[in-house]
Amino acid sequence: MSMDDETQPTSPAAPVESAELQARYGRTPGRRLRGRLFAWIGGAGAVLVALVWVIWAGLDGSSATVATQDTAHTVIDSRSVQVEFDVTVPRGATASCAVQALSEKFAVVGWKVIDLPASDQSTRSFSETVRTSELASTGLIYDCWLT
Repeated sequence: MSMDDETQPTSPAAPVESAELQARYGRTPGRRLRGRLFAWIGGAGAVLVALVWVIWAGLDGSSATVATQDTAHTVIDSRSVQVEFDVTVPRGATASCAVQALSEKFAVVGWKVIDLPASDQSTRSFSETVRTSELASTGLIYDCWLT
């Protein structure tokens, strides 16, 4: 042996983990495969749930809606107000609407429920007179629903 060989430090060999140690700490190839499989199944399940929800909630399209628009009101006297409004319902559907009259203090002083017949037109205009218990300052649609 030469002097140069003795002076150079030798690096210790990296310890090789035995199969027994890998199994003890869960670092086996089968465990890694199961982890990836569970991740793929979980991701696919989340995508499936999101897809079903989008189809059920957003693309269903079978829910009919009623839209209303107040167009005018005329206070006739201290006991009545005339309310004019537009209603949009699906063609051939019947609906009912609640029309109300309000005082200056926004108290309900008149109320009337009217039935709208089916029609081939989706948007129609109506005019309704509501009797009041005192002078009204406005008249408007409260709500409409399909019947």
